[in-house]
Amino acid sequence: MELNNIQNVALWGFLAAVVFGAIANKTNFCTMGAVSDWVNMGDTGRMRAWVLAIAVGVLGVMALEAAGMVNVTNTFPPYRQNNFPWLENVLGGLLFGIGMVYGSGCGNKTLVRIGGGNLKSIMVLIVIAVIAYYMINPFPGSDKTLYSTLFYPWTNPTAVALTTNQDLGAMLFGDNAATGRIVMGAVIGGLLLIWAFKSADFRGSFDNVLGGLVVGLAVLAAWYVTSNVMVSADGETMSMQGYVQSWDFYAPADAVKPASTAALASQSFTFINPMGQTLGYAMNGFESSLLTFGIMALAGVILGSLLWSLVSRSFRIEWFASGRDFVNHLIGAILMGFGGVLAMGCTIGQGITGFSTLALGSILTFIAIVLGAAVTMKVQYYKMVYEADATFMKAFVTALVDLKLLPAGMRKLEAV
Repeated sequence: MELNNIQNVALWGFLAAVVFGAIANKTNFCTMGAVSDWVNMGDTGRMRAWVLAIAVGVLGVMALEAAGMVNVTNTFPPYRQNNFPWLENVLGGLLFGIGMVYGSGCGNKTLVRIGGGNLKSIMVLIVIAVIAYYMINPFPGSDKTLYSTLFYPWTNPTAVALTTNQDLGAMLFGDNAATGRIVMGAVIGGLLLIWAFKSADFRGSFDNVLGGLVVGLAVLAAWYVTSNVMVSADGETMSMQGYVQSWDFYAPADAVKPASTAALASQSFTFINPMGQTLGYAMNGFESSLLTFGIMALAGVILGSLLWSLVSRSFRIEWFASGRDFVNHLIGAILMGFGGVLAMGCTIGQGITGFSTLALGSILTFIAIVLGAAVTMKVQYYKMVYEADATFMKAFVTALVDLKLLPAGMRKLEAV
């Protein structure tokens, strides 16, 4: 596949994201909802849809990478890097999981809700965007970022420098990493697929199956497009990064040079960092050099969701129900902004896209997000039921018991 100019990759990403957003809205594909259904009602339907999307991503990347059709090693962000910042994966995942409960959904759901008319989610998007932007970019007149000020001094020293890339294939098979990726991809993807379809209720749910399949395939489509976009210049074909690095030799005089070569690497859907990119794009007067795949994907999800809302007549304007509702969403947005950048992704960016590369950090982040959300939901539930009798610590310990993370003898509140 060859695309003859850099802008086409953003266009293809936008089109895939429109489909992503429309189907996510139609099927109510929601990772926070998946955890909520499981924790509060014992319903695993949407959780299985999420796992199906992961399985499709893992198996698809395994096959495409083996065929030399995608590059998921030198990516943006660098999922398979040999630097393993485990503490940032765990802490960021926990913060994001807690935040998406308070913010009524993850980054992807925030975009889908905006397309459906939810004005609360616009505030969530703006807050996440500001934090995500300044986590990476310095404050005006300074060389300090939120990350360098609040996290780097104590999280970075805990990172482990691995002798291989951090994907399971390379870590477990060493010099035979290519074979290892096929083996581990087939095993893990197959097990996830079996678990997803093990439930008869799930197999009978058209929307859950459709949502999982389409989201997983959209992630694969983005990997394929961004891995194969080539630029033809003076009879020579090269990657986008190579073209930009040789810009002065090949680019027409009136061409606009991308601001960053890193954002031209192969990539797929993730939404927290692109929210920050979108803010930077707007702050700089919509400078075309700052337009990225991530920004176009973000816009595509919103548009896809809006189109489905209009077609299905489900578009509804929604605002904060109370001051407490506003504060909860604000807290959720702040936590998702910090957590999403710290963990290098969200429920989609790490939970599906990163997981598809079998990167250990992505898998760890996925677990931390689910744990953070599940514990938060349990704590909220017990505090609601028992009111004054349920202190935070009692509810927290009981939540851990319910999730089988502590022995039953430590239970502080009776199960409801």
